[in-house]
Amino acid sequence: MLRLKSLAVAATALACAGMSPALAQDVTLRVHHFLPAPAPVPKNFITPWAEKVMAESNGRIKVEVFPAMQLGGTPPSLYDQARDGVVDIVWTLPGYTPGRFPGTEAFELPFMAGKAEPTSQAFWDFYEKYLTDEFKDVHPIAVHVHGPGLLHVKGEGVTKLEDMNGLKLRGPTRQTNALLGALGATPVGMPVPAMPEALSKGVIDGTVVPWEVTTPLKVAELVNSHTDFEGSRGLYTATFIFAMNKAKYDSLPADLKAVIDANSGREVSKWVGRVMDEGDLPGIAAAEKAGNTIRKLPPEEVDRWKAAAEPVVAAWVEEVSGKGYDGAAMVEDARALITKYAGE
Repeated sequence: MLRLKSLAVAATALACAGMSPALAQDVTLRVHHFLPAPAPVPKNFITPWAEKVMAESNGRIKVEVFPAMQLGGTPPSLYDQARDGVVDIVWTLPGYTPGRFPGTEAFELPFMAGKAEPTSQAFWDFYEKYLTDEFKDVHPIAVHVHGPGLLHVKGEGVTKLEDMNGLKLRGPTRQTNALLGALGATPVGMPVPAMPEALSKGVIDGTVVPWEVTTPLKVAELVNSHTDFEGSRGLYTATFIFAMNKAKYDSLPADLKAVIDANSGREVSKWVGRVMDEGDLPGIAAAEKAGNTIRKLPPEEVDRWKAAAEPVVAAWVEEVSGKGYDGAAMVEDARALITKYAGE
């Protein structure tokens, strides 16, 4: 009887405060990712996003961020950690599980993507049109890409297409590795946290990453040269997803769902894309400070690379079309969306 009376008093107090018991629910969300906390995306996107969500929920959502795989597992396991409810939110690369998310690879094709901010907005629109089924097991908050990818190589590095022959280069995704192979290199797939040790031990001769990630991983200290490409499109990019456990999202009361919704979508994808672009600048500065060679291949040489890479695009279109996608339309739409947001 006393227990029933206490519950009635509590419910009355909540009603007087303008809240129902359901709306008074407090929630803790654990975010897991693979980079060190000072890296640009954790520092300038994930942590500010968490702080924004906590403030807009009036403290009823608490967000705890765990960098550098502190909750266990490996980077390729992050997506399943979110899917299975091991954690609540992850930031990861679909490409860490090759072949599992074929539709995302349209944005990872050679010379497809430009700057991360416009390309990430394009990728959100592309996700809404083509990829909702691929990511049906989670609740996507944002999808995005990094800035234009380039080569970071020991020694004299790469000045022309022929210099790629025989180089052992780390690649992040299936399509990037296919590209490296088509260009004459030997691709070595590995998550980015393993890259510095592989470089220092000579397991690889170089790597493809955006400038943004070279700073936290001190890549400029491990290579001697950096090869970029003239034009508005980079050699490659990788796709990323910031995603929540579906059951956790569905369990939220309506007002807290609204907070998550207000911090999801194209504008949030644009935000993290901008962080990626801004993160490129310290990487360039670190390479200059180290005295490394930084070069951009001229347009006529870039055209040779594009021609060598074209079979990678054709192979992808054929492969995904065999899985029920319209690969040609996806490539056309990806290019058109990127052009739309890039304004070029």
